[in-house]
Amino acid sequence: MGVDQALATVQEAPFIVDVLRAADDLALAAARNGGHRATEVLTRAAHDPEDELTAIAAVHALGRVFDDEADAVLSDLLSHQRAFLREQAAWTLGARLPRLDAIGRLVAVVTTGGFSGMLAQRTLIKWARSASDHVALALEGALTTEPTAAVRARLVETLGLVPGQLAGRTVVRIAADAAEPHPVRVAAISALGDRDRQPEAMELIRRWSEAGRPGLDLDPQLQAVARLAAIDLGIIRTTPVPASGLTVAQLFLHADIDPELTRSGVGDNGGVATLLLRLGAALAEDPQVSRVLTLSRGTVSASLAALAEPTRSDLARSEHLLSPVPLLQDPGSAAQAWPTRVAAERAIRRALTAYGPVDVLHLRMADVGSLAADAVARSLNIPVVFTLAPDPHAVIHALDMSGALARSNFGTADEQEHYWFRARLVQRLAANAAHNVLFPRPELDHDLRELLGIERTAEPQRYTVVPEGIDLAVTESSEVDVLAVAGGARTEGLVELDRLIGRLPEHRRGLPLAISVGRLHRAKGMAAVVEAWAGRPDVRERCNLVIVGGDLSEPSPDEQAQLERIQAVLAADPTAAQGLVLAGHRPNGIVAQWLAAAHRGLLPNVGPGGVYVCGSLKEEFGLAILEALAAGLVVVAPAGGGPATYVEQGATGLLVDTQSSAELAAGLLAALGLAADPTSERRAEAARDMVRERFTVQEMARTLAGVYIGVSAPAHR
Repeated sequence: MGVDQALATVQEAPFIVDVLRAADDLALAAARNGGHRATEVLTRAAHDPEDELTAIAAVHALGRVFDDEADAVLSDLLSHQRAFLREQAAWTLGARLPRLDAIGRLVAVVTTGGFSGMLAQRTLIKWARSASDHVALALEGALTTEPTAAVRARLVETLGLVPGQLAGRTVVRIAADAAEPHPVRVAAISALGDRDRQPEAMELIRRWSEAGRPGLDLDPQLQAVARLAAIDLGIIRTTPVPASGLTVAQLFLHADIDPELTRSGVGDNGGVATLLLRLGAALAEDPQVSRVLTLSRGTVSASLAALAEPTRSDLARSEHLLSPVPLLQDPGSAAQAWPTRVAAERAIRRALTAYGPVDVLHLRMADVGSLAADAVARSLNIPVVFTLAPDPHAVIHALDMSGALARSNFGTADEQEHYWFRARLVQRLAANAAHNVLFPRPELDHDLRELLGIERTAEPQRYTVVPEGIDLAVTESSEVDVLAVAGGARTEGLVELDRLIGRLPEHRRGLPLAISVGRLHRAKGMAAVVEAWAGRPDVRERCNLVIVGGDLSEPSPDEQAQLERIQAVLAADPTAAQGLVLAGHRPNGIVAQWLAAAHRGLLPNVGPGGVYVCGSLKEEFGLAILEALAAGLVVVAPAGGGPATYVEQGATGLLVDTQSSAELAAGLLAALGLAADPTSERRAEAARDMVRERFTVQEMARTLAGVYIGVSAPAHR
């Protein structure tokens, strides 16, 4: 296929997900038929202001045309006025040979930070393998004129990854300079941990890492960073304790996972955080698994404390360990966390080495954590199991079908959501993984083929379908707590729910609850649920709506956007506020009690016969929906994805198009009718039995343990 024909296929593809696959053929055609004409055709497509989707495909195809003319076009794109083109060019150039006129432009992209800065940084580090002095001089030149601390920190972090004495001397000097701003010194001191061949770096870190040494020009936090660097350099040694069985590592960086899940529902702390905590404990109970290591974000001091744990004499026994990953800056949301890649990679390598040998690493997201962890796993020869889901593909397709995402605005949207990069990351992780885990879906093979371009039947031994599971002990304990209310006993969580509903006007008390639990993020559709409930008076009069999730006191930008949409609903119809409760985030155990109370009632303020509603754009599986079913609630859930494999339409719940406010409201009304039906308790018991038989975290752990043993076997590795 020639370049013109391949480009026409991209331009004429009916859906955006089709373009993601057609772009591969375009890149292959460019590699085979490169030359002046190919460069000319692709350059015109890259500058097409009407088709941003094809423009991105053309940029990546230019990266496969190996001649100076294509290099010059890509270099020029680094200075293009359209940000998404600068971003794609910075990424694409990473596969090219170093080009001196592009080095300075890449450095300029690094200074802008964000996702683009991360991509430019990766390209510069690749180029530094063969042009270290040129890259070092460009970064040093930028440092001489850059006063802003955050920008200087990014430049120093990049310089710290450049090999050679020229870069090393500058990083040592900045690390030792007490006049440098705190973030800059953090970046420099962290970078010294990679410079084991530089005596000055070794000596500086050795001196700074000595606990209690007087006269140090470091504050406690900087000294803690220096001690992490000392671990990286082997100055401070952690002694791995061999396990008798399998050691499994799992990772989710966009959560602060603690044993009580106190941050559940804040920012990106969603169902995955709950799952990993429960799953880690269940895996550790498997006789074939000795140790489970769960990595999530945390502070420098927490990481140092955890890294001391492997020296404990009792570590050889079976247990679940939490190891914080210090990202050294506020990562923000998952979409904003890409600039933490370098810190994440160092911290993940440190943890996997300290707790090693790790036999298998399970990755679940196309995010910065998986990007960093995959690189570490390859360097340490650790097999990777990847949970393969059509994400972001399913979201892209849903937005495409709704008209919210199109060729004309794809690049602009991609600047915020990084769809193209994440789709390619999923493709790479799935291809490189020792084994892929799949969620159940009604048309699994069809979706894999149409959304991801993967034919599972070609290599069936590389895939296992594993349903997620919940801890029924938490659900059953909450049921006991609610039933005990009749005897006068109320837990703190139930007292709080009673108090929240008791604040509503008197005529609203005693109604059933419609409850929704999750992150305040547009993908979870919390504002859409409020809009659907408030927009139908017959629904609003039947129930009060409780939204559980989000940090209401210090909301993130994503949370603030959802809150503003909700406030707009209340401003348009102030009476809706009389039945709406924004509860903010709550620990998983409290949420379980509220779900049980929504089903059984908590009189006089909460009537029985409540329902659960999920307004997510898509749910790959839906743990919160399962927890609601286990509590006896009728559910309203997205028609696409995992919920369709376990929600019985018209019996245990309603599957609806959650992008339609009318359908969501109609689903709510129908769910309330089912919950009030005389047969509702029989249906609730059937739902509980279904969860008990198919979707417990213990069953999930058993299946995964078999997968882990298979990929960690010496013959497989």
